[in-house]
Amino acid sequence: MKALVNWTGNRNFLGRSGTGHAVPMSASAAEDSEGASPMEMLLIGLGGCFSYDVVNILEKMREPIEDCAVEIEAERAKEAPRVFTHIHMRFVVTGKGLDPEKVQKAVNMSAEKYCSASVMLSKSAEISHDIEVLEL
Repeated sequence: MKALVNWTGNRNFLGRSGTGHAVPMSASAAEDSEGASPMEMLLIGLGGCFSYDVVNILEKMREPIEDCAVEIEAERAKEAPRVFTHIHMRFVVTGKGLDPEKVQKAVNMSAEKYCSASVMLSKSAEISHDIEVLEL
C-alpha cells in the first residue's frame, strides 16, 4: 500500500492513494481550509472501516439492511502528541425487520476482529460503540 501527500499552499495538502484517489486536507483551524484535517481523516477512515465490515457481515447474515451510518466523536490528549484518548461510535442501521442482536454482533465482530483501523487506534484510545436500529 502506498500514498503520496503534496503541499498545495498555505496549510493545505492533497493526499493521493496508491489506487489514484485524491483527498484534500487542511489544518483544522485554517481560514483557507480546503479539506478535512489529518486527524479528522483518521476518524473518517475508522468509520469507513467499521461500516464496511458491518454492512458486509449483515449481508452475509442475510439481514435486510438498507442503510448504515456511523456518528463518531473523539477526545484528544491535551499535550503533544495529541493522540485520541476516547472514541465513541454510534451506529444507525436501517432496514425492514433487522434483528438488533445481529446488528450488535456485526459491530462487535468488526471491533474485535476485522477492522484494522479500530485495532490500531485502540492501542492509544478507548473505543466504545452503541447501536440504533431503525425500522423502514
